[in-house]
Amino acid sequence: MSTQNTFLKELDERSSDNLFTLQSHILAEQSKHPGSTGTFSWILSAMSLSAKVIASKLRRARLDDVLGALGTDNVQGERQQKLDVIANETLLRCLGRRKGVAIVASEENEEPILLRDNAEAEGGYCVLFDPLDGSSNLDVCGGVGTIFSILQHPSPAATADEAMLQPGSRQLVAGYILFGSSTVFVLTTGNGVSMFVLDPMIGAFLRVENDLRIPSKGKIYSLNEGNRPTFPEGYQRYLDWAQHNGYSSRYAGAMVADVHRTLLKGGVFLYPPTAKAPNGKLRLMYEANPMAFLVEQAGGKAFAGKERLLDVQPKTLHQRTTVILGSPEEVDHVLRHL
Repeated sequence: MSTQNTFLKELDERSSDNLFTLQSHILAEQSKHPGSTGTFSWILSAMSLSAKVIASKLRRARLDDVLGALGTDNVQGERQQKLDVIANETLLRCLGRRKGVAIVASEENEEPILLRDNAEAEGGYCVLFDPLDGSSNLDVCGGVGTIFSILQHPSPAATADEAMLQPGSRQLVAGYILFGSSTVFVLTTGNGVSMFVLDPMIGAFLRVENDLRIPSKGKIYSLNEGNRPTFPEGYQRYLDWAQHNGYSSRYAGAMVADVHRTLLKGGVFLYPPTAKAPNGKLRLMYEANPMAFLVEQAGGKAFAGKERLLDVQPKTLHQRTTVILGSPEEVDHVLRHL
C-alpha cells in the first residue's frame, strides 16, 4: 500500500501542472515554527492580494486613463504618478485589515502609519514598502514593481520611528513583485529565495524556483551611465576596467527590473553617489535593505560603499544610500576599485 507522501509524489510526477502555490509555500514555512500563530502568514497573504490587484490595475492603465503624472510631489520631492497613489492605497487597505500589522511605512508617505495601539502592537510586525518602483516607466510599458520588507515590532513601548529604524539584518521577510511580461513574486523569509509567477487563469502565484541562487559572476553591470561624469573616481576606474574586459551594460531604470535580471543572469547593480545625490538616491529602508536581504539569501553580496548594506544603522525613515549588489565576484571587482 502506498503511503500518502508516495501517492502524492506519484501524482505530481504524472502531471505537468505546477500546483505549488505561494500560499502553500507560506504554510510550509509556517509549519517549521511550531509556536507560530499564523499572523505572519496572514500578512504575507495581504501582500499577495495587493500584488494581484496592482497587476490588474496596471493591465488596464491605458484603458482606465490612469497613466501619467498626478500633478503633485511625494515626500521624496518626486513627481507622483497616478498609479503610485493607486498602488499605495491598495497596499495600505490590504495591510490595514491584517490585525498583526502594527505599523506601515510607505515611500509615498512622510510619516509611518500606526495601525494598532501599544497593547495591540505587542508581538506584531512593521511593514515597509515602495508601492511602485520605476513608475516613470509606465507610459512606455517598461518594467515596474513593488518592494517590501517586514520587521518585528520590537516593543509595545517603542515609538513608531524606534520600531521602524532597525538595520536590515533584522528583517524577517523581504520581497518584490515585478510587473512585466508576467507578474513575478520573489520572496525570502531568511531561508533562501523562492520565485513565483501569477497564473491569471487560476488567480494564484505558482512556485517556479525554490532556493534561487545568483550566479557567482556575470559580465554585466547595471547603472545609469548618464551620471558618470559626476561619479567618484573609484567608480569611474571600475567602469574603465569593466569596459576594457568586455562587460555589457544593461539598465532598465527600475530597481526591481534591474535586480531581477541580476539575480537570474548574474552581474552587478550599482547606484553610486552623484553631484545631485552625494549620499545616493535609493531609499535604504524601502529599496536597498529588502533587495540586499534577497541578494544575500541568494548567495550574493550587497554594500553601501565599503560597508555591508544590512549593517547600516538607519537614522531616518527616508534615508538614502549608495548601492552595490549582485554576484559575489562582481561586487568584489567593484570594491577593489573604490
